[in-house]
Amino acid sequence: MIKVISVRFRTAGKVYFFDPLDFDIQKGQHVIVETARGVEYGLVVGGVREVTDDKVIQPLKPVLRIATPEDDLQDAKNQERKAEAFKICQEKIRKHELDMKLVEAEYTFDNNKVLFYFTADGRIDFRELVKDLAAVFKTRIELRQIGVRDEIKFMGGVGVCGRVLCCHSYLSEFVPVSIKMAKEQNLSLNPTKISGVCGRLMCCLKNEEEIYEELNRKLPNVGDYVTTQDDLKGTVHSVNVLRQLIKVIVEVGDEKEIKEYHVDDLQFKKKYHSKDKSDLSPEEQAELERLEREEKEDAEARREENKVSRDRNRKAAAEKEEVAELKQETAEEGKSGQQGKRFQKHRPDKNLNKKNDNNNNNNNKPQENRKDRPNGKKNGENKGENKGTERNRNQEGNHHEGGKNSFRRDRNKGRGRRDNRNKGNEGQS
Repeated sequence: MIKVISVRFRTAGKVYFFDPLDFDIQKGQHVIVETARGVEYGLVVGGVREVTDDKVIQPLKPVLRIATPEDDLQDAKNQERKAEAFKICQEKIRKHELDMKLVEAEYTFDNNKVLFYFTADGRIDFRELVKDLAAVFKTRIELRQIGVRDEIKFMGGVGVCGRVLCCHSYLSEFVPVSIKMAKEQNLSLNPTKISGVCGRLMCCLKNEEEIYEELNRKLPNVGDYVTTQDDLKGTVHSVNVLRQLIKVIVEVGDEKEIKEYHVDDLQFKKKYHSKDKSDLSPEEQAELERLEREEKEDAEARREENKVSRDRNRKAAAEKEEVAELKQETAEEGKSGQQGKRFQKHRPDKNLNKKNDNNNNNNNKPQENRKDRPNGKKNGENKGENKGTERNRNQEGNHHEGGKNSFRRDRNKGRGRRDNRNKGNEGQS
């Protein structure tokens, strides 16, 4: 188990876990934490509690401090500067004639970065725009392309129910929504009635899906044959899912009547069949298919974005850990006097130059003659003959020694002949 607190950085934003350390943090307080974007100012939405290890993404970053009045003032100033940054960015977009819609501007707490969120139909080349913005704000600039759901989440609005949009009020993450959910709740499959402000299927269709699935399992479908408790047989005309009431067309005498029964008063084959699209026009079917396709694309895009974000965070954490280890190793080697060795270890080109210099010095040394070498060979000649195994070198050494000894014997014999010749000459004289 790990002790954590829950922090949120914007209204209805995603909740993140942080290490509270020894701070006494309560729900509703503001804290200063370190994130992948830098130092941030966040709201505590969940007090100190323990969660399992699998719910925490390591490494868990700690809380830097509880927000002070100066921090609250700094955050208020950043919120005021957002409007000016938004206006400047819009002017630059019109200047460069880019086909993009600016949605939101945001300052990080330490003013180390300015983020701009925009929507566009395709990819946008905004490199020149970033250069202009960096020249104006004198800080790091980041532009992020978001989807239509995220756009409405930033901007807010009122839904067809008359209440504030779910995504802007409490929904921290978007959930996949499909046409099947509208069928389960027996809603009209008219795309204009089940689509939200963003043009996608309404997120609230997910809210009651589970209870409707459970209730529908107990009910027959429209058109099924049933038997009533008074032994009448008929077909299902309509159903009331929440009240569990069913209207049945039965024959009473020579006439047909519609009577209402509770599901417990009927006998039928309890097999649930999902509603089909047979009562829809081709245009409505095509519109529903478009909505389903766009919903799948949005879900895939969100999964891909989350994957890229996780990979970026892991890479940043790994680089930070590597830098820390390198600093620690450098400090330890500095204490033991090994800086020079480490420098040469990481600069193989220097070692290579040193090796080449040694070879050049050896080649520049004058060669000495070895008269006692067989055949009168000099140093540096026939180097290939001296290479080989240790056994060959020993044999060559013995051969050279034998050559030396034989040469000395021959020289001594020559001296003896000359001495005898000289003695004979002296005797004759």
